[in-house]
Amino acid sequence: MDSIIDQLQNSKSYKVIQVGAEGNSTTTISNYRAINSKTHEADVIKEITTADIVTCSVGPNILKFIAPVIAKGVDARPNDATPIAVIACENAIGATDTLAEHIKHPKNTSEERLDDHHERARYANSAIDRIVPAQDPDAGLDVKLEKFYEWVVDRSPFHDHEPPAIKGVKWVDDLIPYIERKLFTVNTGHAAAAYHGYYHQKTTVYDALQDKAILDEVRRALSETSTLIVGKHGIEATEQAEYVEKIITRIGNPHLEDAVERVGRAPLRKLSRKERFIGPAAELAEEGKPFDALLDAAEMAFRFQNVEGDEESEELAKIMAGSEAEAVVEKVCGLTKTDKLFEHVVKVVQKVQAEA
Repeated sequence: MDSIIDQLQNSKSYKVIQVGAEGNSTTTISNYRAINSKTHEADVIKEITTADIVTCSVGPNILKFIAPVIAKGVDARPNDATPIAVIACENAIGATDTLAEHIKHPKNTSEERLDDHHERARYANSAIDRIVPAQDPDAGLDVKLEKFYEWVVDRSPFHDHEPPAIKGVKWVDDLIPYIERKLFTVNTGHAAAAYHGYYHQKTTVYDALQDKAILDEVRRALSETSTLIVGKHGIEATEQAEYVEKIITRIGNPHLEDAVERVGRAPLRKLSRKERFIGPAAELAEEGKPFDALLDAAEMAFRFQNVEGDEESEELAKIMAGSEAEAVVEKVCGLTKTDKLFEHVVKVVQKVQAEA
């Protein structure tokens, strides 16, 4: 990260290359400043005291590390200014709530400052959707990503004033349907293709989806999550079906060259209780509805072990090798014996362990 900040400081611009089936377009980004909070924390705090928005995309596990400096900046803001909008843009449900918990933790914000904390900051959850593949090694600061994007943000924290004017944001009063539709369609489909692809020795998600058997597995998984989404959130079945087709086209974009190892990284997080496989499968199991394809995808995720450059896959291998199946399911998936899904996942883990 230090080197990226140094490059930004020494460059006046960088390019964003948007890739789509209809062709590419390039946007030049300029008029920015880069500050390293590790070496110039006071400067970052000063910026936060006068900023309108703090946003981040660092990974859910990194939020606790950026919280202290944000907390100091928020605490230094005047109460009579418009509260700063804090929006975490992560592939996780309630990521801004998680960041807020770290910011408001006693080690970052003293208890006596919490009563009027809302006068200095408001925390809005968001649902973000844009595929950013692994970048070319010699790309420098330039970034390649897909043209499609969606950024949906909860309006409710700004009930007493207008939310910040951010181009491209869709403000909504109920974010949950958007978060779950995205997580259980885009992320479920993307990860299912990657894990099945990795097991079958495919190179990219595009390569994986050219295999009819893998494509069928992805479609089956998204059919199951669609049943949940339509029933739970009242989204029209035809609308969800169209959304699924759009997603399959997007994740199979040959121009993105998305390696299955990159998409599959962090399997412990992706196998956790509220994530893309176990989350919807658990709800479907409680309702007595099919979840077989989601279980198949979870099995492939459990097989994603000791992948070079991915610490979680190494940790998963250790857990699988050193624990009984029930303990693995409790630790990795957050399921208990009272969950209807529990025994089904235990059998999956036992199968993977037996074949190790």
